[in-house]
Amino acid sequence: MTAVAARSVRDVADAALGWVRAHRGEFALGAAALAPDGQVDRTWKPLGELTQVCATVRRRTAPEDPSHLLARDLLDFAWRQTGHGELFLALQRQEPFATYPLEVYAAFAAAGLRHPGYEAAAATVARTRGWRRTEQHPTRRLGLLSAERHTRIHRPGPPEAVLDTTWLGGLPEPWTFERSAGYALTHVVFHLTDWGRAAQGGAPPALADYLTHWLPPWLDTCLEARMWDLSCELLAVAASVPGLAESTGSAVLREAWSRIAAAQHPSGAVAEEGAFETEHLDPGEDFTHCYHSTLMAAFAATLATATPATATPAPAAAPARPAGPGVDPDHRSSGQGALG
Repeated sequence: MTAVAARSVRDVADAALGWVRAHRGEFALGAAALAPDGQVDRTWKPLGELTQVCATVRRRTAPEDPSHLLARDLLDFAWRQTGHGELFLALQRQEPFATYPLEVYAAFAAAGLRHPGYEAAAATVARTRGWRRTEQHPTRRLGLLSAERHTRIHRPGPPEAVLDTTWLGGLPEPWTFERSAGYALTHVVFHLTDWGRAAQGGAPPALADYLTHWLPPWLDTCLEARMWDLSCELLAVAASVPGLAESTGSAVLREAWSRIAAAQHPSGAVAEEGAFETEHLDPGEDFTHCYHSTLMAAFAATLATATPATATPAPAAAPARPAGPGVDPDHRSSGQGALG
């Protein structure tokens, strides 16, 4: 990617993160966060996605970079929302067999923010047969494996067995690609690469080779349909798998990012699909329709412009606590995972 192209991509990231900072209050947890009938998709899910993206931005940018500092501040804000982890322990007591708390917590743990009491409680539940035997979508289970590793829970057995049961792991006929498959494949790559934070590529060679051939036409299809959220996720995949960006081609990526930049609202927000109806957005009304795509724009643009030389070291690895594996009986967050 040329310096000019990289600068324009970085502008997308800066504008998107600026919008997130201006609307961070919308990510705050309210009383509904612990309500028995609370809507996880409107409370914990946005906060977890904010944390996941900011953990990557902080990891993949230099300490003096303004984006790094902003991501750090947003992580601190998100951690305070959880009572520095105390709310995870409260959730564990209320819903011991729900995995969305573990999946959200793992994003904080990846950033080095931990609550030993919650981790001990989660490991106790993970030793039960009830946790081990609950059925789950393969992509979600792959994400749970990653969450367990971040939470110091050791699951015996290779993750490759789960990967093989996912849509992407089966190397399907490329013409079977559709919206749901697109989100499934992006999250498989995110789980394998630890959301762009892994030191190594994470994707097996056969899978990387498959994406080399088919990600470019899938990306073009999504851009033509103005599916900006999924397009940004595919661009993040292109930047996460070593060699994939080069094989996709600089011209293709420049065109893709020019379309994303053109779709971005002056405020920095990016719509999930199509275009915003008005120039001036109502923060409360439009937040749920653009927060995720805006986060994905910042995420993908950061990965596209990051280099190993500017990436900050990962938090020190913690020793694993032996425990059983687990899956999620809570159907409020299914598919690719609680964070998606």
